Amino acid sequence: MLSVVIVGGLHADARKAAVEQLLDDVPGSVVLHHDLATAAAGTVVRTIRDAGGVLSAGETPLVNDCACCALREDLVPELRLLAEDGTTRLAIVELWDSVEPKAMAEVVAAGGLIVTGVITAVDPALVLPYLANGDDLAEGGLAAAATDQRTVADTFARQLEYAPVLAIADSPEADDEDRELLAQLHPTARQVPIGSGHPTDLAGTRYPRRGPAEPPLVRAALAGFDVEAAAAAQHPACALLPAEADAHGVATFVWHRRRPFHPERLYAALEDITCAAARSRGRFWLADHPDTLLHWDAAGGALCVESVGPWLASLPDAAWEMVPPVRRAAAAMDWHAEHGDCCQHLVFTSPGLDRDGLERLLESCLLTDAEYAAGRDAWKQLPPAFDTLLEV
Repeated sequence: MLSVVIVGGLHADARKAAVEQLLDDVPGSVVLHHDLATAAAGTVVRTIRDAGGVLSAGETPLVNDCACCALREDLVPELRLLAEDGTTRLAIVELWDSVEPKAMAEVVAAGGLIVTGVITAVDPALVLPYLANGDDLAEGGLAAAATDQRTVADTFARQLEYAPVLAIADSPEADDEDRELLAQLHPTARQVPIGSGHPTDLAGTRYPRRGPAEPPLVRAALAGFDVEAAAAAQHPACALLPAEADAHGVATFVWHRRRPFHPERLYAALEDITCAAARSRGRFWLADHPDTLLHWDAAGGALCVESVGPWLASLPDAAWEMVPPVRRAAAAMDWHAEHGDCCQHLVFTSPGLDRDGLERLLESCLLTDAEYAAGRDAWKQLPPAFDTLLEV
């Protein structure tokens, strides 16, 4: 049975080092890569190679003027050919720079293939520069389609936070602050170093490149991966967000309240809140949309807010059976007698974070006691400052 590991990340040198290490350490492995840089010419270039060199190369046309769509349609058939051949132990899918692993893992799994690992390769010294980069991908030639409006920062954040394994490049430029920022952004990730010669894990244990004890990156690539659980872990209703932390000049501030935001006051403060931290995310509660769970996703000084459906407290009991168990479990852990799962739960991570100032700013955006006491009917009459952002 063919195993498939997905290796991605905007840090191209780190990604290539991780791929080469896997190719070197796993006999019978091949690398499948789609180069989207040729999209301007109307095609995506596919290469398949093993440790000895290129085995095959070809082109696939764009689908609806979208290079990433072409990748989606071409990836599974190519992997199936490798599986049918029977000689490949591990297919290493090396994603092009801005391709996000979540979408590709779901495509591979939906195609009936087994994803055994998802790895994002990272250079710790580049975490803050990329997280602070609000440029559009298109400006750097990294867009996957003509309509791609993603930024470097938000793309990098999603690549980083989705993968359960981070392949960490040996970076002399990285300092304690860089490594701490990485640890706080994704505290549950397993970090495996790469590019330092003989493979080790973070505890310093040395492993032979071949033999009974598999190197840590190989074990991570073959450990197994649950696509549905990974998607749930990114959903704002049940995401396992980082906890409070403060070390090496980096802090994570968790803000949790049981009162909705005033739409106008929050809207007026959006720029200051968004720019207060290198990365912020979570869910929030807006008074004029009291039944709607809203997603907060900010990086690089840019904010994306979107509706992700109703709070569970707003659903009739009969509809609960249609809600995934993981969502019900997450709500039950944070249930309030009066408001159910309606709440503010935002997490901010950054070097030099002004925690006290940020807390004061957030608190000033909540409903006052008098506004809160007026009740939901009155809340719904407040000025709809977010309707344009939410496309209501």
